[in-house]
Amino acid sequence: MASTGPPPMAWVSRAERRKLYCRLSCRLEFSHNSVPRKLQNEDAILRKIAGSSRPSSGRGGAKSVVLGIGDDAALFRPKPGHELILTCDWFLEGTHFLREKHHPDSAGWKCLARALSDVAAMGGIPRCFLLSLALPETHTGPWLDLFLGGLRRASRRFRCLLAGGDTTRHNDILITVTVVGEVRTGSAILRSGARPGDILYVSGRLGEAELGLQLVRHSKARAGAKNPLTRKHLYPEPRLALSQWLAQKGSPTAMIDLSDGLSTDLPRLCAASAVGALLEGSRIPQTRITGVALRRDCNPLHLALHGGDDYELLFTVPPGRAKSLPKTFRGVNLTAIGKITESRELLLLEENGRSKQLVPSGWDPFRKARR
Repeated sequence: MASTGPPPMAWVSRAERRKLYCRLSCRLEFSHNSVPRKLQNEDAILRKIAGSSRPSSGRGGAKSVVLGIGDDAALFRPKPGHELILTCDWFLEGTHFLREKHHPDSAGWKCLARALSDVAAMGGIPRCFLLSLALPETHTGPWLDLFLGGLRRASRRFRCLLAGGDTTRHNDILITVTVVGEVRTGSAILRSGARPGDILYVSGRLGEAELGLQLVRHSKARAGAKNPLTRKHLYPEPRLALSQWLAQKGSPTAMIDLSDGLSTDLPRLCAASAVGALLEGSRIPQTRITGVALRRDCNPLHLALHGGDDYELLFTVPPGRAKSLPKTFRGVNLTAIGKITESRELLLLEENGRSKQLVPSGWDPFRKARR
């Protein structure tokens, strides 16, 4: 009976053997499938990560990354006339996400998106990032595939290339993302430029991510991406386009991203600028509370002031430039919520006309967790 299998290697020419070997090597290097349990080692996991992050031609920082995954370190070539922005961010199981509540696709998206928000806060453009990932052996299969899928979508959406990183084994899932960005020399928007009389602006609505987190925590099932009440918590959008537009216009004197809550991040901007601020509570854009949320005693103003994970931009604009600022940018509202004062106090003006001290009550990892 004639054999239907491949011919013995002795019958195959040297050139054909070389082609066959190359095809097998490529399949191993760029396979997106789950690594079989018997191949669960670091090299196999690295091949999976590398295969999932192949850049689209001509996109993101592909031209700036001279050498990416595959060597001891990456090589990066910044554009002439630009300064580098360097930032890193932890994303920890039990602190920033819950394994049984958050979908791995969301974890992959969010770990990069929240780090990119720091680049947005300075008016920069992200170019590439490094991923350090620790996870248990039980999560190197389907969980890792889904996580890398979310990470890949965020990488392509925000044009930021994975250039390298590190992996190790740990009982908990620990993630660190380090981002390299660029900004034209001397044009980075800092926290330290606010001046008395500047108008204080915020993008979007505040408190939506905190509301989403509360709903996720109280849900019995894993959170779904289609629920509009949880989407901002699960899939945040760093305001990169807005920040670059503001930087080009030269409007902001100071800027910060709202990662830990308005009441916590505003004092940081004011401290860097040696100024104070007066917020008007009625002007702060707040989340819309549904009947479900109301049963959980959610106060919209409390969420807007102290809720974290919004990744909106808080920035200051001189009164003369504020007149030319639009009310929206690509569908994102830009709202004046107060002004910068010479006094170092942080005050909140209530609807009754009285003002009170604004106490930082947002996210602080060294304070007893509210989450």
